[in-house]
Amino acid sequence: MDVVSGKWKSLILWELQHHGTRRFAELRRGLPGVTEKMLSQHLREMEEDGLVHREVFAEVPPKVEYSLTEHGVSLNASLAALGAWGTERMRRIGAEKVDVARA
Repeated sequence: MDVVSGKWKSLILWELQHHGTRRFAELRRGLPGVTEKMLSQHLREMEEDGLVHREVFAEVPPKVEYSLTEHGVSLNASLAALGAWGTERMRRIGAEKVDVARA
């Protein structure tokens, strides 16, 4: 669970899965509310855990791109069932709130 702990890691995985290789600023724009410090920290941890590949290009200014590794893609596939569960739960809770409001 340490691999996906934190508010932003699963969202980073989703962003990279659905939008492909991204630069730091692109990731930050895709994750409203994340700070540069938190995004940097999570990307570093995810790279250490083998979920994210960081590629540095020898250019001026420096260019860095992030993408999912095979391990990251497989984790995303595993989390898909959890996402489906969450979607169903939100639907159910929403329906319960409507029923309570009618009572």
